[in-house]
Formats: sequence, C-alpha cells, structure tokens
Amino acid sequence: MIATQTAVANAYRAGLVVPSFNIPYLPMMEPVIRAIVEQDVFALVAVARLEWIKFEAHSQAAVMAEFRRWQRPGYVNLHQDHIPVIDEDNLRVDYMADLRQAIALGYGSVMIDGSRLPLEENIAATREAVALAHAAGIPCEAELGAVLGHEAGPLPPYEELFASGRGFTDVEEARRFVAETGCDWLSVAIGNIHGAIAGAAKDRKKVEARLHLEHLAQLREATGIPLVLHGGSGVRRDDVLAAIKLGIAKINIGTEIRQAYEQRLRETGSVLAAQEACYERTTWLLRDYFGLSGTREMVTGTMDGR
Repeated sequence: MIATQTAVANAYRAGLVVPSFNIPYLPMMEPVIRAIVEQDVFALVAVARLEWIKFEAHSQAAVMAEFRRWQRPGYVNLHQDHIPVIDEDNLRVDYMADLRQAIALGYGSVMIDGSRLPLEENIAATREAVALAHAAGIPCEAELGAVLGHEAGPLPPYEELFASGRGFTDVEEARRFVAETGCDWLSVAIGNIHGAIAGAAKDRKKVEARLHLEHLAQLREATGIPLVLHGGSGVRRDDVLAAIKLGIAKINIGTEIRQAYEQRLRETGSVLAAQEACYERTTWLLRDYFGLSGTREMVTGTMDGR
C-alpha cells in the first residue's frame, strides 16, 4: 500500500494535491471511495473528533471498520483529522489518548490541532504528538494560525476577516514552529474558513472564501514542507488551483459533500439517495473542480498503487 507520507510528498513536488474527504456519516464512506476509484485519483478519507462528537461518525473504531469494508489500496488511505488540544467549545481534550487510539487502529496519518494554544504550548503539544506518530512510522499534521468557522456564534463579515488578516498564519512563527516540532505537514490560515457545524448555520452555503496567495508563497519559503488547506469547500476555484502550485499538497473537503448528503436525505428519507448525492458531488469535485482525474499514478508513483 502506498504510504500517505509518500503520496503527499509526491503531490507537493509535482504541484498536485491529495484531497481529504471528511466522513461525518458512515454511509458516506462507500460513495466517496467509489468516486475516488472511478476518477483514478489518490485521496484520503478522514474523520475529525467533532464528527464523532457532533455528527454520526460514532467513533474512530467505527470509521476504521467502515473504511475496511470499502477500502481500495493504492487509491485511498484513512487519515485522522483535527484532534484538538482545546476544542471548538473551549474544552480541554485528552488529545494524546485519541492519537494513540488512531495509531493502534491503523490510521495512516494523524493530526494534532493546537492552534487555540499560545505558540509555546502549541509547539510543546505538537512536538509530543509528532514523536508519537513518528515512533509508529506515520506522518503527523499540525496547525498554526486560526482557521475560523467551527466556533459557536456568527463570524464577523468575511471581507473584514480577510482584509484584517485576522488569524492568518504568521510567517516567522511558522518557520520556528516547523523547525522545533518536526511536523510533516502544516495546516495554514490564509483566508480559508471552516464550514459551520452548529445550528441552522450548518445548512447554509459557505461564503466564497479567497486565499492570500502572496502570504502562502512566503509560508512555503519559510517552512519548506507540504502545506494543508482546511476549509477547502467553497473557496474560489482559481485561488485553489494557484495555491496547489504554491505548496498546498493536501486539501480538506467537508461541507460540500456533507451538505449534499444531508439535503438529499431530508428530501427523500432515503440513505441510498443521499449516498448517490454524495457520490455525485465527490465526482464533480475530483473531476471538474480540482481537475484531478487520472492523476493517481503521478501521486503514488506506481501504475497499480501498491
């Protein structure tokens, strides 16, 4: 099986991207993987802590069991997304326990999110997580800056956020963070926002976000490692494609496929119909939005992916 670390590194060097699809409902696993295989792409499926706390992913073990039902080696690996040190409700999390569990279950990569901590504490927590992941032979993603959207309450107007640079990843802090933690990939804030997860807002169309490409270029120069774009749904397409050429080697997609699944389920009451909507949206993203169809061999480095 192609290692996730190798695939992301290959994408980074080739100016491509590894999409990572979040699975908040277990029936979404099959249609997402089906679309990935049919489009001949290498991608990740992922689960974040909030998706088993606030949605219906149930647990890391449940997601792994569903992944094993449908997995296609050489096309898709399983990633543990956002394990926060402080969560979106400002509660402390036993993050090392969640990381250890994912590693024990066989996840191919993990992510610690210490972005709500002061810099020194984020460095310390991330260094601990990186050591754990590397001892198991897998990569560890981290986050620096504030990718807003999961917090309770409304965000300020998007244009105000973008113009102010609020939450943007600081270039010099990023240089230091990567050097002192040894993280493999860094999630950065450059204008991207998460989709809302609470109340009526979770069903609304996301604001079309923009990306500060000059800032991204500075972050790439400062860090020298693959960068990650969270909140990948709803970003202006030209900005996304440019960002991929500037070092974004992994991009997370949640809202686009979650809302497609939820909306069709509400309309029809049919899980099968909801799965089809999820499949159609995933296919559109891979083929039309990202233009990645047929790139698997370039990312995996092999014809059969093994």
